[in-house]
Amino acid sequence: MRLPLVAGSVAALACAIVGVLVVTGVRGRVDDYDREQTTTAALSIVQMIKRDRLPGQLPVVDGIEAAQVLDAHDRVVSATPGLIGRPAIASFEPDEDIVSASRVLCPPSGLHGCMDVIAFRVFQPDGDWTVYAADETSPWYVNGSLVLFLVATALLVVVLTVLLTRRTVDRTLAPVNAIRSELAEITATESGRRVPVPPVHDEIRHLAETANATLDRLDAALERQRRFTSDASHDLRSPITGARTQIEEALLYPDQADWPRVAQDVLVSLDRLHAIVADLLALARLDSAASAGEEEVDLGRLVSSELANAVQEARTLVDLDEGVVVRGDRLQLARLLTNLLTNAERHAVSRISVTVGTDGDDALLTVADDGAGIPPGDRDAVFQRFVRLRESRERDPAGTGLGLPIAREIARAHGGTLTIADSDEGACFVLRLPRTRPARS
Repeated sequence: MRLPLVAGSVAALACAIVGVLVVTGVRGRVDDYDREQTTTAALSIVQMIKRDRLPGQLPVVDGIEAAQVLDAHDRVVSATPGLIGRPAIASFEPDEDIVSASRVLCPPSGLHGCMDVIAFRVFQPDGDWTVYAADETSPWYVNGSLVLFLVATALLVVVLTVLLTRRTVDRTLAPVNAIRSELAEITATESGRRVPVPPVHDEIRHLAETANATLDRLDAALERQRRFTSDASHDLRSPITGARTQIEEALLYPDQADWPRVAQDVLVSLDRLHAIVADLLALARLDSAASAGEEEVDLGRLVSSELANAVQEARTLVDLDEGVVVRGDRLQLARLLTNLLTNAERHAVSRISVTVGTDGDDALLTVADDGAGIPPGDRDAVFQRFVRLRESRERDPAGTGLGLPIAREIARAHGGTLTIADSDEGACFVLRLPRTRPARS
């Protein structure tokens, strides 16, 4: 209701201004017309004086309410009925160098109400005579019918403005209400629903399209969450079920069980369970959008340090540029590098290649192996949580399927990207991070 009321108030103000202008203009025209009529009537009396046909009682003509003729001695020699024998209705006279003058008197002598009085100087042989002609002034509103017409028109305009504005607002906000109602009914179990898109190409249509795009992303996120929950449950249940089965089997024949071996088998399952939980916690911390540290990290030195501490079966070839510095969390970047090296070690036949360089304002880290490689259709899938290709499951059955997803999340947390590039053999992982200038000591 706020917009219709504002529009109605503006329309009422506009109508009031227009009404005042109309009344002012009409009153000016009416005053000019009345003064012209009074002047014409007074000139007819002057003509009577000049022709020496002035009667003792002046006839009442259109344009005047009262008239008087004063001789050179200021005696009333002729007047309209009701003013004969009475004193002059006015005392002002035109200046000697002009013929006529006019004033508004409230009231003239012997009359009632405000009147517009015109005085004419008539030159006679015995002296200057004076003719007074008076007519009622128009009221400020000119005419009651005019005011009634203006008020009725203003009310009609205001009412129409309010109704049309209300209708326009209702029609404009109807799609918004439909969008709101649909959003209110969408739940996690009915996330496939979408808000209606208006046919008109306007801002509300863009709002609906944006809302549907957001719902699409939410559906994708929910689907990933459901898939992640299902995969996590399966991967967590496997070591727990294995450990439980081994203990239950040993308890069935406690005298025949090899308890040290059972303990070692259970410990293997617990190690796998611990690895999965640790990776899940790492992903949870990355998903919480916790800001990375602000430490300056030299990628070349980081790679040298990690390779020196790693025990690898494959031969590692390195090509490290100096002074390639990024800003971030050293521990997280070390975790990313370790995951990439572990993945390369798992699939390499005999050689791993690690390079550190620059590309414009970006720092580049590549880790490549000479293994079977990753088909282009599976390059996005390997970064999904708990997704493991057949070759990966065969080479490392104890893997969690979270190493590469954790590496990509660390890259994103540092404002970079982790992708798989085309290579002649094996897989080539490319890490791209914003480069910073090293601080001088």
